[in-house]
Amino acid sequence: MKTVRVYFVIIAVVIGCVVSAVSLARTNGDQAQSQKNESPVKPTIMIREPNKPSVTNPASATSAAFAEAAAKNGAFRNQLTWTFGGKQQRGWYLYDLLLQETVQSSSPTGASDFAAALSTWQEKRGLSPEGILDEDLFMAMVAYWQSNRLKDRSPATADQLVTAPASEFYDPERDAELRQVERTTYDAYKRMLAAAIADPTLKLDHVGANELAPTEQFFKIISAHRSREYQEKLRRESPNAGSAGLAVNSPHFTGRALDIYVGGDPVDTRDSNRAIQVNTPVYQWLVRNAERFGFRPYFYEPWHWEYVK
Repeated sequence: MKTVRVYFVIIAVVIGCVVSAVSLARTNGDQAQSQKNESPVKPTIMIREPNKPSVTNPASATSAAFAEAAAKNGAFRNQLTWTFGGKQQRGWYLYDLLLQETVQSSSPTGASDFAAALSTWQEKRGLSPEGILDEDLFMAMVAYWQSNRLKDRSPATADQLVTAPASEFYDPERDAELRQVERTTYDAYKRMLAAAIADPTLKLDHVGANELAPTEQFFKIISAHRSREYQEKLRRESPNAGSAGLAVNSPHFTGRALDIYVGGDPVDTRDSNRAIQVNTPVYQWLVRNAERFGFRPYFYEPWHWEYVK
């Protein structure tokens, strides 16, 4: 009887070992399969702190922050009253492109993104960065543009001047003494003209790499060097031009100022005429490219450019 009991104990132990082995093998197989199917990328869980809002789109945040400034700019663009050269002006819409170029923004001047760029421009100059182009800020902008113009207006000497061909002038019958240009300015103009001719978007008729066709008017020189006597003659003929239009101490005395045809009535400062000029492809090209060749604008006259190098 004792032998039988021992026999049953041995059988039970053997069965237990077999069951354990099978269970262990199955467990290891399941773990291996699980590891095989498991993605190498571990899932992440976003943990948000209590009462902390999610991150918003930076562009949307900028638009929201400057929405009020943009609305004010939209009104000032056409309604702001300011004075320049003894003449009252209304709005700054004629200077949209100059403003965009100055603050390095391609957005419309009534947009929030433009107000944000204007704010950055203000901050760099120690001004309150509100992004609102009111009278004070616009006059600060005018002062900035004016500061980039010719500083030395000493009259050019005869040896500094060259006489440009009549074919390069808007009026080909202009007298030779009125076709004089300061030498380095003329060279820079020719380089700039070549770049403009090479730009297919302008579609300038030309007969050479830096020579316009006789039938082309855009980009031709209207006026360059002027003597004091000739300037006084122009002032007598246009008594209402004021200092904004015909300066007493004109940069044309230097031979480094060029009036370039950009459209409309060549040198008419009426707002209706300047509104035509600032929207021509030639003027817009000059605003974006003239500085590369050393030319800076006189903001009030779209046709007037000064060589400052």
